[in-house]
Amino acid sequence: MTKFFIDQHGCAKNQTDGELIVGYLTKLGYELTNNAEEASFIIVNSCGFIESAKKESIDAVYNIKNQYPDAKIIMTGCLAQRYAQMLQESMPELDGIFGNGDLSKIGEFMKGVEKENHLTMTFPQKGVCGGERPVLFNYPASAYVKVTEGCSNHCSFCAIPLIRGELRSRPLDEIIEEIKSLIKGGVYELNLIGQDLAAYGTDFPSASASGLSLLLSEISKLEGDFIVRILYIHPDHFNADILPVMKKDKRFLPYFDIPFQSGDDKIIHAMNRRGSGEIYRKLVEEIRNTFPDAVLRTTFLTGFPGESDEAAENTFNFLNDIQADWSGCFPYSREEDTPAFSFKHRVSEKTAQKRAEALEALQSKITSKKLENYIGKEYNILIEEVIDPNKDDSETSSEGLAIGRAWFQAPDVDGAVVIRYDLDDAAQVDAVKPGNVISAKILASTGVDLDARFIKLVRSSLLNKSIKFVY
Repeated sequence: MTKFFIDQHGCAKNQTDGELIVGYLTKLGYELTNNAEEASFIIVNSCGFIESAKKESIDAVYNIKNQYPDAKIIMTGCLAQRYAQMLQESMPELDGIFGNGDLSKIGEFMKGVEKENHLTMTFPQKGVCGGERPVLFNYPASAYVKVTEGCSNHCSFCAIPLIRGELRSRPLDEIIEEIKSLIKGGVYELNLIGQDLAAYGTDFPSASASGLSLLLSEISKLEGDFIVRILYIHPDHFNADILPVMKKDKRFLPYFDIPFQSGDDKIIHAMNRRGSGEIYRKLVEEIRNTFPDAVLRTTFLTGFPGESDEAAENTFNFLNDIQADWSGCFPYSREEDTPAFSFKHRVSEKTAQKRAEALEALQSKITSKKLENYIGKEYNILIEEVIDPNKDDSETSSEGLAIGRAWFQAPDVDGAVVIRYDLDDAAQVDAVKPGNVISAKILASTGVDLDARFIKLVRSSLLNKSIKFVY
């Protein structure tokens, strides 16, 4: 049986593509391995969003070629889709290049690579690829569910429409069926993803601005012990009608991922966005009026062309005003073929980096203060991994350690909770397992993480063999 290994890069959307590739290939008789040394094919599932991500994926190819010279190296993902011809001409290390337009063709592609080197296949961006995902690259009991593909917002700095095409919404019944399957497989945490979930359904023949609200309403009808997190909603299209739907069903977490990018009106408009700092402040206020305990994650882009010192200060003040729980700050990266690529009044990389660091320092202070509010309270924690108690042989301790997340921490991007439990208590040892949900009392905060003490088991993992988690 031919074995393959996947080297994952990029965002959660690219991760689900990698999981679909695994599903298609295993159905055709290929075998996924976690050991690259024994793989005949090594697939680099690349990211092409910004320059640093492109470099990371390209460097991965070179490193893999040096380490595993006998394996056939395949590049898939966004970088492969956008720069297929360029990669074909400049990277002889690649035995094949496969885009992300139609993942169902991966089997046909692999058979072609077996016969010849340097095969390239890309397909137009149509629909939303679906299929079985027998392997999830997540910690146990957590999964991403792709709701939309592509984006029609055309923010002036963003290459996503160039790579993944215009917005396509996945059929509602298909999403519901996948969620049912994931719940049946033991998944507890469902993270809905898309380039802009607020746009869900707006491309349907009977387009509705309430497509996301309708989707959440249908999810709410499902029975089961699960939670739902909504990731990435464009602030200009925020669906206020989702708030009452979420309010009625506590399984919807009041966690809002809204990438504002800037707090300066001039820069917001230059980014081809319609809002303003004041409009975005009111949006945050509306959310918190509905959910006083709402958690807000956002993103800022510093050094965008034309960003003056005053504009940077406006963004700094904006973050200080909205008091986001979490945020990411990234210096602007020029992307060819985007409108902003040719914008004048460019900002130096040094200045952009300095402004990002200022926002990060402010966010660190805000986050530290926010985390203090959790101390002394009990929360349900989804266990991700247990630290091997035998790892450190220097001394014997009766205290075990595990890492997990509370509802206000999204996977991969936010802090974590370090759980302490008694290794001499068999019941605690049995309860603290990946995929289980336990109750823990928060004792302290350290940086972006929290320390907690085990209280009790809340939910035993219901995982079955229909889904395998690789982490």
